[in-house]
Amino acid sequence: MTISLLVGVIGHVDHGKTALVHALTGTDTDRLKEEKARGVSIVPGFALLKAAGGEAGEIDLVDLPGHERFVRAMISGATGMRAVLLAVDANEGIKPQTVEHLEIARLIGVRRGVVALTKCDLVGPETIAARKAELSAVATRAGIMHPVVVATSVLAETGIAELRTALSALLREAAPSSDDGFPYLPIDRVFARPGFGAVVTGTLRRGRLSVGDRIAIMPGNRTATVRSLQIHGRPVQAAEPGRRTAVALRGVEIGDLHRGQALTAPDMLATGRWIDVALTAVASAAAPLEGGTGCRLLFGTTEVPARLRLLDRDRLEPGASALAQLRTEEDIAVPAREPFILRLDSPSVTVAGGRILDPLARRRKRHDARVQAELSVTATGKPKETLATRLARDAASGTALLDLARLVGIAPERVRRGLTELGACEIGDRFLGAPAFAALRENLLSALTVHHRDHAIEHGLPVDRLARAVTAAEIVTTAALRDLIGTRDVVQAGPLFRRADFDPARNETEHVRLLETTFRNGALSPPDEVEVVGRDIRRREALTYLLASGTLIRALDRVQKRTILFHRDAITAGKAQLVRSFPAATAADSGFLAKEAGAALGISRKFSIPLLEHLDAVRFTRRVGDRRIFVDGEG
Repeated sequence: MTISLLVGVIGHVDHGKTALVHALTGTDTDRLKEEKARGVSIVPGFALLKAAGGEAGEIDLVDLPGHERFVRAMISGATGMRAVLLAVDANEGIKPQTVEHLEIARLIGVRRGVVALTKCDLVGPETIAARKAELSAVATRAGIMHPVVVATSVLAETGIAELRTALSALLREAAPSSDDGFPYLPIDRVFARPGFGAVVTGTLRRGRLSVGDRIAIMPGNRTATVRSLQIHGRPVQAAEPGRRTAVALRGVEIGDLHRGQALTAPDMLATGRWIDVALTAVASAAAPLEGGTGCRLLFGTTEVPARLRLLDRDRLEPGASALAQLRTEEDIAVPAREPFILRLDSPSVTVAGGRILDPLARRRKRHDARVQAELSVTATGKPKETLATRLARDAASGTALLDLARLVGIAPERVRRGLTELGACEIGDRFLGAPAFAALRENLLSALTVHHRDHAIEHGLPVDRLARAVTAAEIVTTAALRDLIGTRDVVQAGPLFRRADFDPARNETEHVRLLETTFRNGALSPPDEVEVVGRDIRRREALTYLLASGTLIRALDRVQKRTILFHRDAITAGKAQLVRSFPAATAADSGFLAKEAGAALGISRKFSIPLLEHLDAVRFTRRVGDRRIFVDGEG
């Protein structure tokens, strides 16, 4: 893999950025007719610089517009850069756009760069020395670590080799570009090319993109296939993060593509209008940034109206940082940890910038310590801590893997490995943190304890009632119950769960014994449930107990839509009698009719039909036409 670095060429208009790039690379980045006519860059231009001294590696230089009116275009290129080349005219020195460009670089986290003092043929040695000292101090204050200042002149052809060497040093020191397991390429240009169809270009901000990949186009949620790839005009089979890339797409119309969208992995991004952010105000601002301010949110190649919502204060002082939210006026799709900039429309200035924490947030309560604590963890940029915090917040509800992946901006399979290391429990499509799962176990045991105390003769509770009692999803509750069964803390009896140390038989009442005797004596012609139980609460509890224990069995007559309660001993005796009466009932032509079964058992149709339907349900018999046979020929 070729080592690469995206370097933004920044600075005030007419300070020689484009000429400097041409001198370094031989590429004229002012390609538009309007740019050549006006002599200023309007959109970012791109050029490839080979590393100096025969070293392996390439630098993608992005010539960013310097004129105030084109700062928005500059920002769309800047949010992908990892280092800067600042151009400053030796004669004019530091100008407003110089400061703003450095401020933008600081706000989006760029900490490495080189300063080119241009047009040095127009000034003397004393001025050059003074400018170099001044620029070194300004760049350091802007957060650039150990800035190198190189005196250059394109006309005199001086300093260019030294500048190339300084840039190559940045390449040697560059950390690997972010690869979060999924591609993210903000689209900055769309066009059609004969033989290739729709083509988009942009900086591959994250992940690897390969020919044949299935990708999503967000917002819009359209899908396409990568037909081919080019980097600086060279066909490649795959592009690595940090590279300027042209992508030919198959399966999408050019009319469905536009600047501001992004290519990414299917399902990795979702649209929303609330985002949590870590925000820093511009240090040179003339006044504090007020909460509720309407502004323009810029990230990638997207620009949308948004409103600022400060969470722990009413205003943000110049240079100060805070946790905040932004509410956009239209749907956006952006990965977590993406840098952004905020600008005002009037006056047209940059006011703040930072990183996106949660790209799919909800409106949060202000001045809430828990909110501050949660977002502070996310702002540290440590995914595992962010995952643990979200799992703790969602507790027994669990969190979907895809939601966690979107929260940290990392592909789901990589997040799954991190969750495993955290000891999280995977239940269906959700994960529970280990502490939350342990708490759920305890809450289930407590809920069963309370139920056993208040309903001493009942055998337990079904899953749905337990889920409501502990405020958890049924799938999560079931998993915890299975775990409790495995540790022999809970016992399952049919659909009911009870504590293993609880024996409902010890609590049988006289009502239970009397009710069982009544139905035992009734045999296959049992009494009517309503007549026996009535509205007596104690008898109703006794009936629930006998049903849960399997002593009584409820059989259904689907035609008459009524149920009959049989004692289990009566059903056992009835099965034996049928086998004796119809020993040859193993095939359809030798089966027995319902009326024949009733006659053999000595009961009316009222009882024989629900009994036979119950025997069908438990696969003792099987109905074939109007007759029944014993299943597998066995009685």
